[in-house]
Amino acid sequence: MGKLIVVQFITLDGVVEDPDGSDGTPFGAWAMRFGPQGVAGDKFRLGEILETGVLLFGRRTWEHFSTLWPARDDPFSQAMNRASKAVLSGSELDVARWSGTRQPADLDTWLDETLAERDVVVIGSGSLIAQLEAAGRVDEYRLLTFPTAVGAGRRLFPDGRLLTLLSSEQVGPASLTRYETVPTTTT
Repeated sequence: MGKLIVVQFITLDGVVEDPDGSDGTPFGAWAMRFGPQGVAGDKFRLGEILETGVLLFGRRTWEHFSTLWPARDDPFSQAMNRASKAVLSGSELDVARWSGTRQPADLDTWLDETLAERDVVVIGSGSLIAQLEAAGRVDEYRLLTFPTAVGAGRRLFPDGRLLTLLSSEQVGPASLTRYETVPTTTT
Protein backbone atom coordinates (compact mmCIF):
# COMPACT_ATOMS: atom_id res chain seq x y z
CA MET A 1 0.00 0.00 0.00
CA GLY A 2 1.38 3.39 -1.00
CA LYS A 3 1.51 6.60 0.99
CA LEU A 4 0.28 10.06 0.09
CA ILE A 5 3.21 12.40 0.73
CA VAL A 6 2.97 16.20 0.63
CA VAL A 7 6.20 18.09 -0.10
CA GLN A 8 6.43 21.83 0.45
CA PHE A 9 8.89 24.67 0.73
CA ILE A 10 7.83 26.52 3.89
CA THR A 11 8.89 29.49 6.04
CA LEU A 12 9.35 29.52 9.79
CA ASP A 13 5.93 31.15 10.11
CA GLY A 14 4.26 28.42 8.05
CA VAL A 15 3.89 30.22 4.70
CA VAL A 16 4.01 28.04 1.58
CA GLU A 17 2.79 30.60 -0.94
CA ASP A 18 5.07 31.92 -3.71
CA PRO A 19 8.46 30.50 -2.70
CA ASP A 20 9.97 31.26 -6.13
CA GLY A 21 8.26 34.62 -6.72
CA SER A 22 6.38 33.42 -9.81
CA ASP A 23 3.04 34.58 -8.33
CA GLY A 24 4.35 38.14 -7.99
CA THR A 25 3.30 38.61 -4.36
CA PRO A 26 5.04 41.35 -2.34
CA PHE A 27 6.48 38.71 0.03
CA GLY A 28 7.33 36.16 -2.69
CA ALA A 29 10.66 34.65 -3.75
CA TRP A 30 11.54 33.95 -0.14
CA ALA A 31 13.16 30.59 -0.96
CA MET A 32 15.20 32.16 -3.76
CA ARG A 33 16.87 34.57 -1.32
CA PHE A 34 19.18 31.67 -0.47
CA GLY A 35 20.27 31.21 -4.09
CA PRO A 36 19.17 28.65 -6.65
CA GLN A 37 21.03 25.83 -4.89
CA GLY A 38 18.68 26.24 -1.92
CA VAL A 39 15.88 24.72 -4.01
CA ALA A 40 17.79 22.71 -6.65
CA GLY A 41 17.95 18.93 -6.84
CA ASP A 42 16.21 16.30 -4.75
CA LYS A 43 15.94 18.36 -1.58
CA PHE A 44 12.89 16.35 -0.45
CA ARG A 45 14.79 13.05 -0.66
CA LEU A 46 12.25 11.50 -3.00
CA GLY A 47 14.87 9.29 -4.66
CA GLU A 48 13.27 6.09 -5.90
CA ILE A 49 9.76 7.50 -5.51
CA LEU A 50 10.41 9.55 -8.65
CA GLU A 51 10.78 6.25 -10.51
CA THR A 52 8.09 4.18 -8.77
CA GLY A 53 5.49 6.68 -7.56
CA VAL A 54 3.25 9.31 -9.11
CA LEU A 55 3.52 13.09 -8.78
CA LEU A 56 0.14 14.74 -8.26
CA PHE A 57 -0.51 18.41 -9.03
CA GLY A 58 -3.32 20.91 -9.02
CA ARG A 59 -3.84 22.80 -12.27
CA ARG A 60 -1.93 25.99 -11.41
CA THR A 61 1.18 24.19 -10.12
CA TRP A 62 1.17 21.75 -13.04
CA GLU A 63 0.84 24.57 -15.59
CA HIS A 64 3.77 26.41 -14.01
CA PHE A 65 5.94 23.30 -13.74
CA SER A 66 5.10 22.20 -17.30
CA THR A 67 6.76 25.39 -18.55
CA LEU A 68 9.88 24.94 -16.39
CA TRP A 69 10.88 21.28 -16.16
CA PRO A 70 10.72 19.98 -19.76
CA ALA A 71 13.47 22.40 -20.84
CA ARG A 72 15.86 21.38 -18.05
CA ASP A 73 18.42 18.61 -18.47
CA ASP A 74 20.25 18.08 -15.16
CA PRO A 75 19.85 14.63 -13.49
CA PHE A 76 17.07 15.74 -11.11
CA SER A 77 15.15 17.42 -13.94
CA GLN A 78 15.50 14.28 -16.03
CA ALA A 79 13.98 12.28 -13.15
CA MET A 80 11.12 14.80 -12.80
CA ASN A 81 10.45 14.65 -16.54
CA ARG A 82 10.46 10.82 -16.56
CA ALA A 83 8.19 10.55 -13.51
CA SER A 84 4.55 9.55 -13.80
CA LYS A 85 2.39 12.60 -13.24
CA ALA A 86 -1.28 13.39 -12.70
CA VAL A 87 -2.99 16.77 -12.75
CA LEU A 88 -6.40 17.58 -11.29
CA SER A 89 -8.41 20.22 -13.10
CA GLY A 90 -12.02 20.92 -13.90
CA SER A 91 -11.04 21.87 -17.44
CA GLU A 92 -9.20 19.91 -20.11
CA LEU A 93 -5.46 20.51 -20.25
CA ASP A 94 -2.92 19.70 -22.94
CA VAL A 95 -1.20 17.01 -20.84
CA ALA A 96 1.23 16.31 -23.68
CA ARG A 97 3.05 19.51 -22.66
CA TRP A 98 4.81 17.53 -19.92
CA SER A 99 5.63 13.91 -20.59
CA GLY A 100 4.07 11.20 -18.46
CA THR A 101 1.08 13.30 -17.40
CA ARG A 102 -2.50 12.11 -17.25
CA GLN A 103 -5.64 13.86 -16.06
CA PRO A 104 -7.84 11.66 -13.84
CA ALA A 105 -11.56 12.36 -13.95
CA ASP A 106 -12.25 11.49 -10.30
CA LEU A 107 -9.72 12.18 -7.52
CA ASP A 108 -11.01 9.68 -4.96
CA THR A 109 -11.24 6.76 -7.36
CA TRP A 110 -7.83 7.55 -8.87
CA LEU A 111 -6.23 7.88 -5.42
CA ASP A 112 -7.72 4.61 -4.18
CA GLU A 113 -6.47 2.73 -7.25
CA THR A 114 -3.03 4.38 -7.31
CA LEU A 115 -2.33 4.16 -3.57
CA ALA A 116 -3.11 0.44 -3.68
CA GLU A 117 0.19 0.02 -5.55
CA ARG A 118 2.26 3.21 -5.48
CA ASP A 119 3.21 6.27 -3.47
CA VAL A 120 1.68 9.59 -4.52
CA VAL A 121 3.62 12.82 -3.98
CA VAL A 122 1.80 16.16 -4.00
CA ILE A 123 4.01 19.15 -4.81
CA GLY A 124 2.78 22.72 -4.31
CA SER A 125 -0.93 22.71 -5.14
CA GLY A 126 -2.31 24.42 -2.03
CA SER A 127 -6.01 23.97 -2.82
CA LEU A 128 -5.52 20.29 -3.59
CA ILE A 129 -3.57 19.77 -0.36
CA ALA A 130 -6.33 21.46 1.65
CA GLN A 131 -8.87 19.11 0.04
CA LEU A 132 -6.72 16.04 0.76
CA GLU A 133 -6.05 17.15 4.34
CA ALA A 134 -9.77 17.75 4.99
CA ALA A 135 -10.50 14.23 3.73
CA GLY A 136 -7.79 12.73 5.98
CA ARG A 137 -5.84 11.41 2.99
CA VAL A 138 -2.34 12.79 3.78
CA ASP A 139 0.04 10.25 5.34
CA GLU A 140 3.29 12.22 5.46
CA TYR A 141 4.62 15.75 5.09
CA ARG A 142 8.15 16.52 3.93
CA LEU A 143 8.76 20.17 4.67
CA LEU A 144 11.84 22.11 3.59
CA THR A 145 11.84 24.95 6.11
CA PHE A 146 13.79 28.08 5.20
CA PRO A 147 15.17 30.31 7.98
CA THR A 148 12.92 33.23 7.21
CA ALA A 149 9.52 34.55 8.27
CA VAL A 150 7.54 36.59 5.74
CA GLY A 151 4.51 37.56 7.83
CA ALA A 152 1.96 37.15 5.03
CA GLY A 153 0.68 34.55 2.62
CA ARG A 154 -1.15 31.24 2.56
CA ARG A 155 -0.10 28.89 5.32
CA LEU A 156 0.05 25.12 5.07
CA PHE A 157 -1.83 24.65 8.35
CA PRO A 158 -4.03 27.72 8.84
CA ASP A 159 -6.02 25.98 11.58
CA GLY A 160 -3.14 24.07 13.15
CA ARG A 161 -2.32 20.37 12.90
CA LEU A 162 -0.81 17.73 15.18
CA LEU A 163 2.04 15.82 13.53
CA THR A 164 4.62 13.25 14.63
CA LEU A 165 8.25 14.01 13.76
CA LEU A 166 9.90 11.18 11.79
CA SER A 167 13.24 12.82 10.96
CA SER A 168 15.07 16.10 10.55
CA GLU A 169 18.24 17.04 8.70
CA GLN A 170 19.92 20.14 7.35
CA VAL A 171 19.68 20.38 3.55
CA GLY A 172 21.56 23.37 2.21
CA PRO A 173 20.27 26.54 3.91
CA ALA A 174 17.06 24.84 5.03
CA SER A 175 16.01 21.94 7.21
CA LEU A 176 14.11 18.96 5.84
CA THR A 177 11.65 17.57 8.34
CA ARG A 178 9.47 14.54 7.77
CA TYR A 179 6.24 14.24 9.69
CA GLU A 180 3.57 11.60 9.93
CA THR A 181 -0.01 12.76 10.33
CA VAL A 182 -1.79 12.08 13.58
CA PRO A 183 -5.41 11.05 12.98
CA THR A 184 -7.89 13.64 14.20
CA THR A 185 -10.49 12.49 16.66
CA THR A 186 -14.00 13.79 16.98
CA THR A 187 -15.82 13.95 20.28
